[in-house]
Amino acid sequence: MRAFLPEPDLSERIHDAVLEAICSGELKAGTRLTQEDLAQQFGVSRQPVLQAMMLLRREGFLIETGRKGVCVAPLDMQQVLNLYVVRGALDGAAGRLAAARYTPELAHRGRLLIDVGRRAVASGNVPSVIEADIDFHLFVYEASGNPLIGETAQPHWQHLRRVMAAALSEEDLRVSVWDEHEGILRAFEAGQIEEAEALCRGHAEQMADILTGRLKVVISRAA
Repeated sequence: MRAFLPEPDLSERIHDAVLEAICSGELKAGTRLTQEDLAQQFGVSRQPVLQAMMLLRREGFLIETGRKGVCVAPLDMQQVLNLYVVRGALDGAAGRLAAARYTPELAHRGRLLIDVGRRAVASGNVPSVIEADIDFHLFVYEASGNPLIGETAQPHWQHLRRVMAAALSEEDLRVSVWDEHEGILRAFEAGQIEEAEALCRGHAEQMADILTGRLKVVISRAA
């Protein structure tokens, strides 16, 4: 993280920088943060830092730690399960709608995203794999033609990204994810509405089981 020049959206930029550090794993759960330290680090006054920290608390990424300030919120297993219940419902609805209106142009874009995802896997760069995964699911939401699906999912993606950064690290899982993504696109291309809905929902449910299992290991090691 680097210092910023003062701008009207300074608090938003500080928020985004701290959020990025949390979601990428640079700032671990339990890391204490103070206005003074962040203001010095970013080279700004305490006021925009305070505004950014207030927003991060409301979003659930920071929690109060008494008079010593705040710290990065722990990964909560129940929250992860709740997030994936919501995501499974949204993904299933998006898949059903996308299969009913899939066009050659969408098919071309979907295939390009598969190529990007597989290249990210081959690179061994976990952040790139996560970014490609998110881009794929945002594409499915867009392909559904219902903007409310993406808008409903949007507040949850950073929490999901944080979970993936903590747990998505083994190559076999990264490869299998993209095999499943390709199967979803095949259902879209064939206009298989019921199959597409089941694959999208099942993919989210399977990821919930895998990631929560791995998070238990991560959390136990950090304890």
